[in-house]
Amino acid sequence: MTRLQRLFRISWVIGKYRLDDFLKPLALPLGLRLLLWLTPWRLFPRPKADRGLRLRLALEELGPVFVKFGQILSTRRDLLPEDMADALQQLQDRVPAFDSTLSRTIIEQDLEAPVGTCFARFDPEPLASASVAQVHSARLHNGMEVVVKVIRPGIERVIRQDIALMYLMAGLLQRFWEEGPRLRPVAVVADYERTIFDELDLQREAANGSQLRRNFPDSPLIYIPEIHWPLTRRRVLVMERVYGIPVADTAALHAAGVDMKVLAERGVEIFFTQVFRDSFFHADMHPGNIFVDATDPADPRYIAIDFGIIGTLTPSDQSYLARNLLAFFNRDYRQVAQLHIQSGWVPEDTRVDEFESAIRTVCEPIFERPLKDISFGLFLLRLFETARRFRMEVQPQLVLLQKTLLNVEGLGRQLYPDLDLWQTAHPYLEQWMQKRIGPVGLLANLRQQLPDWLEQAPEMPQLLHDALFRLSDSQAPAPRSAPPVTKQPRWWRLGLASVCILAAVIWAEPALQQWFGQWPTASWILLGAAGAVLLPALLRRPTNP
Repeated sequence: MTRLQRLFRISWVIGKYRLDDFLKPLALPLGLRLLLWLTPWRLFPRPKADRGLRLRLALEELGPVFVKFGQILSTRRDLLPEDMADALQQLQDRVPAFDSTLSRTIIEQDLEAPVGTCFARFDPEPLASASVAQVHSARLHNGMEVVVKVIRPGIERVIRQDIALMYLMAGLLQRFWEEGPRLRPVAVVADYERTIFDELDLQREAANGSQLRRNFPDSPLIYIPEIHWPLTRRRVLVMERVYGIPVADTAALHAAGVDMKVLAERGVEIFFTQVFRDSFFHADMHPGNIFVDATDPADPRYIAIDFGIIGTLTPSDQSYLARNLLAFFNRDYRQVAQLHIQSGWVPEDTRVDEFESAIRTVCEPIFERPLKDISFGLFLLRLFETARRFRMEVQPQLVLLQKTLLNVEGLGRQLYPDLDLWQTAHPYLEQWMQKRIGPVGLLANLRQQLPDWLEQAPEMPQLLHDALFRLSDSQAPAPRSAPPVTKQPRWWRLGLASVCILAAVIWAEPALQQWFGQWPTASWILLGAAGAVLLPALLRRPTNP
């Protein structure tokens, strides 16, 4: 299908479901409004379904790229009215499987070997088929059961065409919608473009899975399948096959005697561990990607698959997010308002007292209530409405986090409706903050930065001296006569020695409670360097000016 044919197809679907109704609130120029009025869309009868259902049906008819975009858009309640967001949240990938001979062709092209050479058994009937790939079961020659994920043929070309059209529509929204500059729809499409093209690279997904597996070695919380790297390429991924109960099958979980309270609490712990300990979190935790190992029903363990979408946070975002959540839990709404201003999430001229009052109005109704009585969707919607009032800009780096939090909410509500999310998360966040800003955390950070400091240490005294000299020279009054020539001060020795002593202590941090004799050799070398720097200054006799 050419780009022109694809554009005609999209226009036809827009007219069929009368999505032109969504353009009415836009402040379009007169000529563009006249053009829209003359379009053949108006020849279609107006469907009786509500706008949210019409949008969902249109995306489903347009194909997997638009379906996945609708799924991601459903988490952006800052962009959509509640009814439309709820409708998009029901989107499912109902994508028919492609011919298994095409799967074999792609596998043989990428692995440069016949399927029979790579696998002892390969099942042509797919286990599952999704937007961008489908999965087959297989067995390696060593007897290991695996799954083989294969990228859908021709999907990249379709995605590029659809992304180009999405940019066009997003540009119109950003230019002619009054909320456009604040909500940045072009940035939303750009974020989606990165996400979906990352999913097309199965080597990237495999690397994400390997990293998650290293983050949770022998963990009682979650199991990450092993990647079989010799048979993994950009369009083919081979991974250990895992067996478990789908997390959405609550009847089977109850029949197996799984402790649902423990399972729900561990889901919350996994989420906060990935976000704050690792800053590397599985951002596609919908029920289709999560299973439960019920071998020990009293000690259940999650199993995660599909690592195409991974979220990360910078240390500053981590810190602001954790402090915001703790302030929420402690109902310190003034600190929440101040943190939003300090982070630049709202304009710096925002009145703290007004923002504090607005946040209190949103948050107070949800505390001390079980999860079954709380709708995070409604809660986030009210927060976004508050943010819109105070001109809060969308934070693209938090989009995946919001999506994952909604998925965690859905799992928690489904598994154990009486789960108290606040009580479960609060202690973990407090411990994380103590580790981050406490003595141990500070020493760990200093130790991590030490190599860079030591590399720059020889230059620092001279740079600092030059800066101080220029500062004092600029503030001093003009001399009446030329000052006498004096020797440069030797204080830089003290500075350099202090750096060496500090480095020695940091290097020895695990043994700080032990005797000096147990310090590592590197610490003694650094202390010796400090003494060598200070010794000439100590032995030098003072001289009269």
